[in-house]
Amino acid sequence: MVYTSLMNTDFPSPERRIYTISELTEAIKSLLESTYPFVWVVGEVSNLRVPASGHFYFTLKDSRAQISAVMFRAQNQYLKFRLEDGLSVIAMGRLNVYEPKGIYQIIIEYLEPEGVGVLQLAFEQLKARLAGEGLFDEEHKRPLPFLPQRIAVVTSPTGAVIRDILNVVIRRYPNVAIEIAPVRVQGEWAAEEIAEAIYLLNERDVADIIVVARGGGSLEDLQAFNSEVVARAIFSSHIPVVSAVGHETDFTIADFTADVRAPTPSAAAELIVPVKEELLRLIAGHTGALKTAMIQRLRLLGERSLQLSSRLVHPGRQIADYRLRLDDAFERIVRGFSRRLGEMRDRLHATRGRLGRSSPQIMVEDLHILLKHYRQTLLFSMQFCLQSKEGALCATIARLNALSPMAILERGYSVTRALPDYALVKDVQRVSVGQHVEVTLSRGAMVCRIERKKEDGKANI
Repeated sequence: MVYTSLMNTDFPSPERRIYTISELTEAIKSLLESTYPFVWVVGEVSNLRVPASGHFYFTLKDSRAQISAVMFRAQNQYLKFRLEDGLSVIAMGRLNVYEPKGIYQIIIEYLEPEGVGVLQLAFEQLKARLAGEGLFDEEHKRPLPFLPQRIAVVTSPTGAVIRDILNVVIRRYPNVAIEIAPVRVQGEWAAEEIAEAIYLLNERDVADIIVVARGGGSLEDLQAFNSEVVARAIFSSHIPVVSAVGHETDFTIADFTADVRAPTPSAAAELIVPVKEELLRLIAGHTGALKTAMIQRLRLLGERSLQLSSRLVHPGRQIADYRLRLDDAFERIVRGFSRRLGEMRDRLHATRGRLGRSSPQIMVEDLHILLKHYRQTLLFSMQFCLQSKEGALCATIARLNALSPMAILERGYSVTRALPDYALVKDVQRVSVGQHVEVTLSRGAMVCRIERKKEDGKANI
C-alpha cells in the first residue's frame, strides 16, 4: 500500500532555463574575460599570418593544447625582433571571446622571446638577414687608401673616442686633415643621425675615409650600431668605412658591414694613418736608388746615342715621302669628314623634325621650378657660409692684432736701431755717446743722437 501511494504522488517539475546561443556565448564571454583580465602564457608560435592590415594572427601551442592569438599593429610595431614560426615566446594579454564564431582567443599586448634577450635575438635575426642579402660579402669590401688626405670621423664630439683618434693621428701623421661629424652614439634617433652623417659625407665627397666610432658598452648602449639603417648606410657608401665600435671583444652589425673592422678607435687610427717618419726614410731610400738608376740609364743611353748617330743618314728623302703620305691622308680625312658631315646633317634634320612634333614646354616648366628651388637653396647656403667665414675671419684678425708687434708699440714701447747699419740695440754698450740711432714708435720713427748713457742706474757722460 505504501508503495502504491508513493508512486501515485505528483512532484513539482523543476523550471527549465533555456538560453539562446547568443545569450550563452555572451555569458561565457563575460565570465571568461572578467576571470582572466590579463594573463601570462608561454608557448610556441605557429601558423603566423600577417595580412595587409599589419596585425599578427598566429597560434600559441605546447605539447597538449593550443590557443589562437592576435597582436594588433599598434602593439607589434614596437617589437625589437622578428616573429616567426617555431619561436618560443612569453606573452602577456587578455582573453577574448569572438562571439560570431564562438571561439576564444588571447589578444596580446606584450611579447618577448623565451630564454634569450630581445636585443640579442634581434641582433642575430638582423645579422642573418643582412648576411643573406650579401651585405657582409668580401667582394663588396673596398681597400683603404694608403695615405688619406682627409679623414671623417662619425662619433660623439664630447667623448674620449675622438680625443684618442686625434692623439694617434697627430702623433703618426700631423698633416692629415680630420673632419668630425657630430652625432649621438646611443639613445633614441642615434641610428638615424649616424646614417644621415654617412650619407651627407658621401654627398660632399671630400673625405678619403669614414671612421664610425664609439667606446665600449652594453648591448643596449651599442644598439644604434646594430640597426639596419646604419648597416645600409655603410654598405651604400662609396667612401671606404672603418668601424671602430666598442672594445676588442664587441662585435656589431656595423663591424660586419664596414670595409675594415678595428678592435678599438685608437687601433682604427693606427690602421688608417702610416708613420710619417717611416715614410720619409722610405722615400729617401727610394730617391737615392732612383737617382743612381737614372745616372746609369743616362750613361747607357748616351753611349747608344753615340753608336746610332754614327749610322744615321740624311732624312731628307724620308721627310719628302712622309709629306706625300701626309697630303694623301689629309685628302682622305677631308673626304671622310665631308661624308660623315652629310650623314650627321641628315640625321639632324630628321631629329629636328621629330622634336618639332613633341613640345618640351612641360619639361621646361618643371626644370624652371627645380632651378628656382636650387637657386634659393644655393643662396641660403652661400649666406650661411659667408656668415661663418666672416665670424672666423674676425676672430683670426683679433688674434693677429693681439700678436702684432705694433700692438706692443701702441702701449708706449719703442724699437731702437744703431745707425748706419740699423743693428738692433739691446745693450747700451753697443752704442757710443754722439752716435745717431733710429727710434721706431707706434706712429713713425725719429733719428736721435746719444748725449749720455746710463747703466745700472749710473750715468756715463
